[in-house]
Amino acid sequence: MYTAGAMDPPGPSTSQLPTSFSKYHHPYFTPAEVEYFSERQRGKLSVSQEEKARQQACGFIEAVGSKIGFPRKTIATAQSLYHRFHLFFPRKDFSYHDVSLAALYVSTKMHDTLKKPREILMVSYAVRFPELAAKSKSMGGEVDMDPITVEHERQRLLAVERLVLETICFNFTSSLPFPYVIKLGKKLGVSKKLIKFAWRLTVDSHRTLVPLMYPPNTVALGCIYTAALLSTMESPSSSDTDDCRIANLLKEKGDWERTYMAEAEDLEEIVHVLIDLLMQAAQNPSANTSPRTPSSPSPHPSPRSQHYPSSGPPHLPPIPYKSEQLLQLKIAMRENEHPSRPPRPLSGSDPIAMFSGNEVALLGKNEGTVRFLFGPPGVVGHGV
Repeated sequence: MYTAGAMDPPGPSTSQLPTSFSKYHHPYFTPAEVEYFSERQRGKLSVSQEEKARQQACGFIEAVGSKIGFPRKTIATAQSLYHRFHLFFPRKDFSYHDVSLAALYVSTKMHDTLKKPREILMVSYAVRFPELAAKSKSMGGEVDMDPITVEHERQRLLAVERLVLETICFNFTSSLPFPYVIKLGKKLGVSKKLIKFAWRLTVDSHRTLVPLMYPPNTVALGCIYTAALLSTMESPSSSDTDDCRIANLLKEKGDWERTYMAEAEDLEEIVHVLIDLLMQAAQNPSANTSPRTPSSPSPHPSPRSQHYPSSGPPHLPPIPYKSEQLLQLKIAMRENEHPSRPPRPLSGSDPIAMFSGNEVALLGKNEGTVRFLFGPPGVVGHGV
């Protein structure tokens, strides 16, 4: 538990201050809640414009994080923090640069890969202004920026950081799906090639809202299922391969759901989200915000051996699938998938009733006393 605002000086009339209240951390949201919040914060943007902005920010986080040499866990968590931030705050009120860098800074604290805000800012300038970085004569291609501008942006980063911390209720724990991909892959007896494929899809899943809706074991299984489906699409004549076996296993309900604590309906939704992401990249291959191709060699070299050139992120390899192929896969899945389950908001409440009160309205305010609790209602107090 973290308490904020208790030491703030009272205003002229204490009767005008809001009653002290508790804000609970929700590690996951239902699809209905995510849709509600996204629509609320989208403003005048269309769904496609919102998705474009989301991918632009994720690509920026990827470029800055990789250039600094952050591990995958730091970059992935930063992308999820960015998505969570804009469930609570309108996109029109913040620059994606500010939110992305603040999310990256918070993620470095969560994973003990801490860098100072100024260091993150200087690397971001090299990504944002490659022409200036190319002309720089300083070590590492550091861009020569006006100190007043740098300090102003540093203060803005720290201000947004406070808001990011409040959206997670100062809960610094983080569970990622990457270890589950390896463990569940071995448990299912899949090949190393398919595990690597699923790992790369798991990287791209953090460009979506999937990690906000499903626990890491479900995300990992969804990526393994997606990898198996895409692999069978590449060689449909091979019906007795490992890929087909896994695809056939995970598309049907069975004992594996109890064993791995996941449900077939959730895996199908994850597959559709990931295929949509790949379709978007296939239709716009020139965009540097496109996800990496899972079956291609990694375009991000190890920070111990190579680095991004100062001129910005590398050109990513093309997606090996045509959008028509991916669309056919989605159609085939829709024809045979399980009936959708009814929306299940947290605690059985409607999202509007749950999050439209003071809990959201007082985010970022210094009024009254707010108790930030590290778990959702009904869980706090039972080991949390």
